[in-house]
Amino acid sequence: MTQSSFDFDQAIALQTLDNLGNSGEGRYTGSTHGAWLNMVGPFGGITAAVMLQAVMQHPGRLGNPVSLTVNFCAGVAEGAFDIFARPARTNRSTQHWTIELTQAGVVVITATAVTAVRRATFSSVESHMPVVTAAAQLSRSEAPRLPWTQRYDMRALTGHLPAVWDGREGDTLSQMWVRDVQERQIDFASLTALADSFFPRVFLRRQTFVPIGTVSMTVYFHADADELSALGGDFILGQAEAQCFFNGFFDQSAQLWSKAGLLLATTHQVVYFKE
Repeated sequence: MTQSSFDFDQAIALQTLDNLGNSGEGRYTGSTHGAWLNMVGPFGGITAAVMLQAVMQHPGRLGNPVSLTVNFCAGVAEGAFDIFARPARTNRSTQHWTIELTQAGVVVITATAVTAVRRATFSSVESHMPVVTAAAQLSRSEAPRLPWTQRYDMRALTGHLPAVWDGREGDTLSQMWVRDVQERQIDFASLTALADSFFPRVFLRRQTFVPIGTVSMTVYFHADADELSALGGDFILGQAEAQCFFNGFFDQSAQLWSKAGLLLATTHQVVYFKE
């Protein structure tokens, strides 16, 4: 098998354990990738993407992703991991999945997913893309020198990281254009990672740095494979905002649109923060 030149593909690459002399369909092994590391362990978006990848390459998969929920039970350590993905139930047009990532036999990440064969029905979009400055008219925004942030070309419109961390309370709304710096083709896995590319809302709200960790993240997919394929590796517009900060946890919701205004995905996550 020829290895992809894209860092993203290398990071989500999974080898079927069946091919290593083990039994059990849906069992895979993979490894973290240095280009996608965060302050501690890998970027959460790449972990979510690899969980979905286990479903996408499963021989029994029905249809394409409708939703993915990833629960970060513990930090993923650098190095090897195993993933087990299985269809818990398959209906006529939908399939429900459970996925576990383990290291040294200990569960680190759990996830559920729904895939489906979509059928042509009434469709309507209520969440419309805001009118913003085009990505080509903006410069790449500065970001913390973490490996994963260097994998994205982020062009902030509003709500980027504070220029001065002075503790003043700020607004949590962010809008930014973002794409893979290698301009890799957008697909369901990369869209999943892009859904986590927003900096934690507590940084904007408090204008100060506090330790954080995503606890649970859900992505809802609103585009099909052909629509994603037509995007190439172009910029997409992301918008994120918090709803509530309460006793050590906050949530944030976000929308992702194509340049043409197609709503690609919506996402919601809850994040732990420490004072």
